[in-house]
Amino acid sequence: MQQIMETDVGISEYIGFDVPKIEGIIKQRFTDFLVFEVDQDSQVIHLKSLGMPSSSKKGGAATATGDATPAEPTGVATSEQKGAETLAAPVERPVEASTTEPAHESAEPTAEGEAKAEDEEPLQDDEPWPERFTNSLKPFLSEEVIVRVRELYLEGPEPPFVSDSGWAGRQAKVAGGTGTVAGETGKLAGGTGDAAEASSTHEPAEESESKGKGKRGRDRGRGGRGGRGGRGGGRGGRPGAKEDHRKVLSDPIASKETRTGLHQIIRDLFGGKLDTETDTTASPSDEGSRIAIKWSKRGGGGRGGRGGNRGGGRGGRTEVAAKGERGNYPPYIHFTLQKTNRDTQDALAHLSRTLHCNVKDLSVAGTKDKRGVTVQRVSLRRGNKTVEDVWKMANGLNGRRTMEEVMTQRGERGVRIADLNYRKASLELGMLKGNAFVITLRNVRVDSLETLDRAMNVIKTKGFINYYGMQRFGTASIPTHTIGLALLKGDWHRAVSLILRHRPGEHPDVVAARNAWLVDKDLDRALDLMPRRVVAERCILESYKKQKGDTRNAMGALSTIPRNLRLMYIHAYQSYVWNAIVSERIRTYGAEKPVVGDLVFEGASSAKADADGEDVEIALDAAEGENSLEDKVANEDNAGTSSRSSKRSRKAWEPPKVKTLTDADLDNYSIFDVIMPLPGKDVDFPGGALGERYREFLRRDGLDPDNFVRKQKDYTLGGSYRSVLHLPKELSWAVMKYTDPDVPLAQSDEDKLLGFPPPVSDENGKFIALQINLQLGTAAYATMALREVTKTETSSHYQTSLTQASEDQKYRTADGGAEEEEAE
Repeated sequence: MQQIMETDVGISEYIGFDVPKIEGIIKQRFTDFLVFEVDQDSQVIHLKSLGMPSSSKKGGAATATGDATPAEPTGVATSEQKGAETLAAPVERPVEASTTEPAHESAEPTAEGEAKAEDEEPLQDDEPWPERFTNSLKPFLSEEVIVRVRELYLEGPEPPFVSDSGWAGRQAKVAGGTGTVAGETGKLAGGTGDAAEASSTHEPAEESESKGKGKRGRDRGRGGRGGRGGRGGGRGGRPGAKEDHRKVLSDPIASKETRTGLHQIIRDLFGGKLDTETDTTASPSDEGSRIAIKWSKRGGGGRGGRGGNRGGGRGGRTEVAAKGERGNYPPYIHFTLQKTNRDTQDALAHLSRTLHCNVKDLSVAGTKDKRGVTVQRVSLRRGNKTVEDVWKMANGLNGRRTMEEVMTQRGERGVRIADLNYRKASLELGMLKGNAFVITLRNVRVDSLETLDRAMNVIKTKGFINYYGMQRFGTASIPTHTIGLALLKGDWHRAVSLILRHRPGEHPDVVAARNAWLVDKDLDRALDLMPRRVVAERCILESYKKQKGDTRNAMGALSTIPRNLRLMYIHAYQSYVWNAIVSERIRTYGAEKPVVGDLVFEGASSAKADADGEDVEIALDAAEGENSLEDKVANEDNAGTSSRSSKRSRKAWEPPKVKTLTDADLDNYSIFDVIMPLPGKDVDFPGGALGERYREFLRRDGLDPDNFVRKQKDYTLGGSYRSVLHLPKELSWAVMKYTDPDVPLAQSDEDKLLGFPPPVSDENGKFIALQINLQLGTAAYATMALREVTKTETSSHYQTSLTQASEDQKYRTADGGAEEEEAE
């Protein structure tokens, strides 16, 4: 059983083929691979503050207290520093300057700039009653009336619950005797349970909370003892919830235009949650008509309540009355996650346990690499949690840790969250511009610094081949694309065989479980031994057990594997074909300019083709319903956001328009405009010989290039387009020296905020390291950029062998690697 290599998945060509190779080791330490998400505003995400946040009274912001701001980086970059300012926070302390270019001043830290940008972000829409509501109503209503409208709105669409002491359905007797309702109920008329007052009095949310606790569970369906009419005629249907008579009357308005304007502004501001009507009970002496403002019976399209947040469903129920002040905040909390040596889904699963929530309540814009230190934003559907609650739970302030430990030690299990704030909406896959990287190559061997600069400038000016990296195909001897091909061909038994087959280097428990089935045919023992994290294998074996050991229904067994995992196999095959055909294109025609038969987007220009290519790849996959493919790709360098939530795909999808270049077109396009399709039913193939070669490649694998529709819809390929070359958005580099390989040469955001000593280049070091700062768009792999520099195999097993054989390993300190072990 041999490990797969780059050539096995179609990766074979280089752009700078005339530049000598630069040997170096990728990801020797976790901090040698720092990843920072770039959000949709092109801001690089960093941890800014580790302190506990506090909810502002306005309900739209959260501020941190109790810790320092990030230390200002003082790294000295040696080349193209101007383009690296957005990546500067992770750049290290003084490093040795290259002799080929003058040193520049260190870049300014971006954490401060990011904080400013977020502070300036408009928060009005996150507040239950933004200031703009008041300003918009001032031309029509007096301050006193505006205050009453605000109280009505913050109460929500359901009147505050008032207990009826169980007498809602009984007829009152004649007042006065010992048998009267007044005597039996503690003075129904005039007491705290007065139903007439309940319909018009505006109780504070906190009071409503205390009165309404437990009613959903305790009194549901009882009709309030006497009220067996079910929903009690009220908006929310709970006992004691009477018909909503709440309303706010404006002062008399004489001008018809002003009244019309008030009707309109109420509709616009509150999105149909509040209704207006002319009051018919006005006194004849009033100079003008009064306008009545009240909650809409429609509940604002089912979204009333909570001060502008979710609610209104199931009879217009709102959480603001039930949850008080906590419910006034927007429904989501966003925070920054730094994780070390954990894949994204593993980190989210850890957080779900820590925060006592369903893992589905957590979402991200893209997945990040496992072996490294990565920073990204995460959204949480908060329920009734505040930012303070989330921060405390995530940091173990429930008895496991003290505040001092939280503020002086790294996060538990390699996970740290920070910079919490409230938001109206969740994050969804694809909501990012790309990722920024600080990558340190160890034990670099190169004939001269001039060669090093030549190699880096190739990437800067010519880009790199936009291959799908090795992470896409798994780390085992059986690449995921071979399983995908079997699924596409309907060869179900072969697909099962490939999934259950032995793989080198697996955990002993997995090896024993495979042997129990493959050798001993002991299904029960195989299931007992198979760890639950081995998802596909367990699904197949559990399916066989349900069939009492019958293995004939292989297709049925495969269908029990989660859909997104099955899609991973299919898309791995698409990626393999794309890699192979692009290699053919570069090998035949070079990577300098377009040729006749190349595909480009209609109307594309050199400046935007790359971005458009990424967007189309996302859109195509979303059209196929691939909502969480990347969630199962544990070691994705740069979260190739090839999926997006179906919520963002409401419009009917249309294939992008592409054109095949002719001789007359060549001068109008550059190589960065050229795209290559991933095979599927909704794409065009290149023209000429390359297009025929593409079809031949698919036929050789037993597929029909003109028919990707399958009876099983999950295995029908839609296809997409991807730019052939990728040009980094930012790129700079620096040379450092070191002796001990366990000494970090880059520092995580968390370590900076904790005040740990910054990395320092050792002027007398025996070995050279190359530190690269680059920013890539979505769907590009950082390891493929590094491959262009090192001309070296990037598969994980090969890089591990380089580390083990590296000369610098002889200089490891006795306690070296402690930080790495801590994160394991």
